[in-house]
Amino acid sequence: MAIIPSIINWLNIKRINQIELFKKYPHETQKEVLYRLLAKAASTEWGLKYGYSSITSVKEFQSRIPVQTYEDIIPYVERLKRGEVNLLWPGEIKWFAKSSGTTSSKSKFIPMSREALEDCHYRAGKDILILYAMERRETRIFSGKSLTLGGSHKINQFSNDSLYGDLSAILIENAPFWVEIIRTPKTRIALLEDFQQKLDLITRTSINENVTSISGVPSWYLVLIKQILEYTGKTNLLDVWPNLEVFFHGGISFTPYRDQFRKLIAGDQMNYMETYNASEGFFGIQDDPKRSDMLLMLDYGIFYEFIPTDNINPETSPSYTLADVKEGINYALIISTNGGLWRYMMGDTIVFTSLNPFRFRISGRTKHFINVFGEEVIIENADKALETACRETEAVIAEYTAGPVFMNTESRGYHEWVIEFEKEPGNIDAFIDALDGALKSVNSDYEAKRFRDLNLGRPICHSVPRGSFNKWLRMNNKFGGQNKVPRLSNSREYVEDLLKIVGISV
Repeated sequence: MAIIPSIINWLNIKRINQIELFKKYPHETQKEVLYRLLAKAASTEWGLKYGYSSITSVKEFQSRIPVQTYEDIIPYVERLKRGEVNLLWPGEIKWFAKSSGTTSSKSKFIPMSREALEDCHYRAGKDILILYAMERRETRIFSGKSLTLGGSHKINQFSNDSLYGDLSAILIENAPFWVEIIRTPKTRIALLEDFQQKLDLITRTSINENVTSISGVPSWYLVLIKQILEYTGKTNLLDVWPNLEVFFHGGISFTPYRDQFRKLIAGDQMNYMETYNASEGFFGIQDDPKRSDMLLMLDYGIFYEFIPTDNINPETSPSYTLADVKEGINYALIISTNGGLWRYMMGDTIVFTSLNPFRFRISGRTKHFINVFGEEVIIENADKALETACRETEAVIAEYTAGPVFMNTESRGYHEWVIEFEKEPGNIDAFIDALDGALKSVNSDYEAKRFRDLNLGRPICHSVPRGSFNKWLRMNNKFGGQNKVPRLSNSREYVEDLLKIVGISV
């Protein structure tokens, strides 16, 4: 079967050369991207307001346009939804991606231009296959179908001129006709609003297909895989789909789920490839299977800037281009895109692992961390510490969240963890000690605050029944898609909600 990926590589030799080119000349590539964006949007209302036609340098662009949050662009989004044109990006914006990257009560509606779909999201989809086939010449993924588990929102109309839906639904709705031939399930099933009904139909219609790859969010694929195994009476997904060889995953960290996937898909043939996409754009692909980081994709019509999270204030904090970033620093991601987002702080944070080429890991969210006592625990810290604790106690985690218990006149503060185990540790106290010790080893601020229990006490942990996190999602109308309970929070909102669900007093 090596002939098929060889043909694919031959047909895409131009694209492979382009990827190598931006790896070799990243700064020149990014400047070219910015100048093209500015030229394209110069005649829009936004472009005229900030004088895009007269901007001649990156520094001038940064000095003229303030960093934006979603709240800043809501007035423009509302006008775009009503059918106004040439506001943030030239022409009509027909589609809006309802962001599922936040669990707040307010949804975000991200404008999706034709360029954002074609030159960013769909181009990235092709690049994933190209890069995968380059690394695995004997791949057989092109001999079968790809199973895609998308979100649970249907396409809805704002007005006669614009529509919205989950990003995955928009991508499915606008995909070329030939994609239907190589994808399962069919579009009518993929776009179902009822997520449980979708899982049932995928289970029944896809088990007899030759599925060679799957793509989507790890947490929701676990739900589907377990349902398929229960339906078929199998214990290994490879007994259902013997030619399955790769999971293209993204949306959330894979670390807490890795052991469960290895158990449910037991076999050396299975590969895992991480991607980083969001409603706002597609940003990274794991191009080297020997590494755990991702290549920053520099020619998708996105100009990148970065603000160190230790001094994050959109109005006053300096932002850096790729020329100024350093390895090991936690940065908030700022993007200007071919969808009409300008110096937009999307809320994700990353850490660079390589500067030649530019590779990175997702470290968390600007608002999802615990820093009540100066400990600055981010999601990447939590994932690594939980991985260590599970390894030391032979536990397996399905879901987790954590928040602070605030100090008072009678007791010091500490962290409270709510964990849904797939496999319970033999001794929960040993698990807590391992978690505490691992956090100290990966976070010096946490270690300092935990010294002799002076500022921060030993954490506590609640093991909750299976399905507790999904119950919370259902109660909050967030079951399906990329929705999830936030991993970390500076408040007690999510911890207390989950404890109430399982009947633990707070």
